[in-house]
Amino acid sequence: MSDSGFTGTGTGGDSLKVNLNKQFDPADMVWVGTSSVLVWIMIPGIGLLYSGLSRKKHALSLLWASIMAACLTSFQWFFWGYSLVFSHRTSSHFLGTLDNFCLKEVLGAPGIVTTVPDILFCLFQGMFAGVTAILLVGAGCERARLGPMMVFLFIWLTVVYCPIAYWTWGGDGWLFNLGGLDFAGGGPVHENSGFAALAYSLVLGKRHDPLTSGKVPKYKPHSVTSIVFGTIFLWFGWFGFNGGSTGNASIRSWYACVNTNLAAATGGLTWMFMDWFRTGGKWSTVGLCTGAIAGLVGITPAAGYVPVYTSIIFGVVPAIICNLAVDLKSILQIDDGMDVFALHGVGGFCGSFLTGLFAADYVAATDGATVIEGGWMNHHWKQLGYQLAGSTSIGAWSFVVTAIILLAMDRVPFLRLRLHEG
Repeated sequence: MSDSGFTGTGTGGDSLKVNLNKQFDPADMVWVGTSSVLVWIMIPGIGLLYSGLSRKKHALSLLWASIMAACLTSFQWFFWGYSLVFSHRTSSHFLGTLDNFCLKEVLGAPGIVTTVPDILFCLFQGMFAGVTAILLVGAGCERARLGPMMVFLFIWLTVVYCPIAYWTWGGDGWLFNLGGLDFAGGGPVHENSGFAALAYSLVLGKRHDPLTSGKVPKYKPHSVTSIVFGTIFLWFGWFGFNGGSTGNASIRSWYACVNTNLAAATGGLTWMFMDWFRTGGKWSTVGLCTGAIAGLVGITPAAGYVPVYTSIIFGVVPAIICNLAVDLKSILQIDDGMDVFALHGVGGFCGSFLTGLFAADYVAATDGATVIEGGWMNHHWKQLGYQLAGSTSIGAWSFVVTAIILLAMDRVPFLRLRLHEG
């Protein structure tokens, strides 16, 4: 222990003998704490979005599933999730340890983001895990049994989310050491949930509808109002999701917020105009909302790395690609009713790729501490390879391991995945 009484490890010191708060900037703690609350607002946002997109008779079950996923994730994160991703001591490049099981010694030592205490960093990152699980819930719309879904999510968070988050953000993760750039979760949150949703959709199979002759059914959203309010909550919460990922109250935080807002705006306009041309001049509220979400997903890995003007590209390009990807479910006959794969899997992959092109060293440095080599914009040509290596590995791990979990569960009678449909 130093003369100041701060240990820098474990609990950070004896709270009865030293004021642990003196190690930290109050403004940083307020900003990261506020951002945690903003990210939590995304939870009911996703629930409203999904319930609005579904048929009326299934709307309540999707709201329930969203809140359930938030509760379950909170327990898993406390139990061992945080330790597996951000354990204080680890020698593995694949996964953390259980040294901080049940948040043991998680208190006042600096976290991975050294300007805030470990316990606050735990809260902030726990919100990310919750959002990821809730996004995945959409793949089971209208046909997944809710009890087995709870069991699946706990296992999935442990063996899929935690390893991927550790690779990307853990102190000694292989992708982190390689030099992959992911500012706020394009890989661990969006690409991960998207590819897992693809596996979930395939294992569950299509919804039964005698009017579609065995093809993927296409139902109109039952409540556009819920979709709009869900999008508003998501857009609002995303300022904390991306802006808080700096871990401090700095110029970079506000830079990330500006990038986030501009990408959402241009993504929404792009999707809306694509639908306008496709439908012969009809304006689509759902298209506007979906495009905004595509832009938000696309900018997530890049918000604190890229110049403001490039955020227009991060809105337009993912919106176009995700819009086209939605058609894949009809072509391939995959019943992903909430388009989780098209929006989050494809959008996250696209955003990571673009980050390799447009990441700039001077943008990352606006927090006063971060040093990166940048992407192609800085003539750092290898960065695109790092991004592709990370995205490919995340997509493959998420899809394959998710499929294995689901297929194994479905062989257990009381854990069968699908509802009986009359």
